[in-house]
Amino acid sequence: MKFIISSTALSTRLQALGRVVNSKNSVSILECFVFDISDMKLTLTASDNENTLTSVLPLVEQEGDIRFAVNAKTVQDAMKEIPEQPLEIFVNEQTLEVTVAYQNGQYRFMGQSAEEYPVPPALDGEVTEFGINTDRLLTGVGRELFATADDTLRPVMNGVFFDVKTDGVTFVASDGHKLACSTVKDIKADKEGSFILPKKPATLLKNLFGKEEYEVTVRFNQRSAVFSTPESTLTCRLIEGHYPNYRSVIPANNPNVATLNRQALLSVLRRVMIFSNVNSALVKLNFDMGKLSVSSQDIDFAMSADESMICDYAGMPMRIGFKGPFLTELLGNLTSEEVTFRLADATRAGVIIPAVQPEGEEILMILMPMMLND
Repeated sequence: MKFIISSTALSTRLQALGRVVNSKNSVSILECFVFDISDMKLTLTASDNENTLTSVLPLVEQEGDIRFAVNAKTVQDAMKEIPEQPLEIFVNEQTLEVTVAYQNGQYRFMGQSAEEYPVPPALDGEVTEFGINTDRLLTGVGRELFATADDTLRPVMNGVFFDVKTDGVTFVASDGHKLACSTVKDIKADKEGSFILPKKPATLLKNLFGKEEYEVTVRFNQRSAVFSTPESTLTCRLIEGHYPNYRSVIPANNPNVATLNRQALLSVLRRVMIFSNVNSALVKLNFDMGKLSVSSQDIDFAMSADESMICDYAGMPMRIGFKGPFLTELLGNLTSEEVTFRLADATRAGVIIPAVQPEGEEILMILMPMMLND
């Protein structure tokens, strides 16, 4: 049996699928990719038993159908060293020996039967479906990932929550100290529903669909979700449980409002944080009319820093403390030129939003303050 395929197309797709394969597996077949050749298409599959990725590539030529498995690391490493050219791949249907012939040589290695490879269960029961552009999906998921928790006692906090309505989808993540929330308004779902996507498949989405401009069809029930485009499909097991009511923690009345340049604030924070206490990483923000002062200190090493920047501020003068790395990470996951801080006092959560919301979206971040000792 023989088929011909582009080396670059095959290598690129193998690298994307390889991210789902765990370095150590209790079942040896999960260390493999499955190659399924039929109808002038190669369907590649990778799985870790909870997440399954499939991707379809067109073939230049095909002689016969076959399905087999090969070691993922072997084929990944071999393919990425070959420059762009057609690859002739021969498979012995009896022994499953694979020969990859390229311009100046060939590889030869053994495949194995794919009969034992796990197949994800089909979605059953009550299924909710909606469509979303790849860019909107990846932006929404990627913006929230940084705020997910690593909490063994509350696993529901360890993923990105999808709150699906008939007129939009809200992506939410929180670790109890910070919360990231963004709503895409121009999405039509057939009915309301929700699910919690674990971190690994959320990261896989970015790598799988990152260069594709497609409409992603999302289908989910209580246990699983399927993200599919014409070229790729991700099937993943969801985190089971009830996500906390995130809307109840969004402050309703923060009268002190400051608008300032996001990149300028990030630069100030990075300079000032060098002199903060290693353990607390406390950074103090002092808001006053037309000015923001950012300061930090480490009493143990007699170090301190203080820097001011222009700020459009309306409200009572106030001082509030935040954990520096949390604040810089939050600002780094926004893309607007300017951001707006909405504050109540030094003990209540601060709301940070883009000064101008992206079209069709609504983005909101919340950060809990740290106690000020002086």
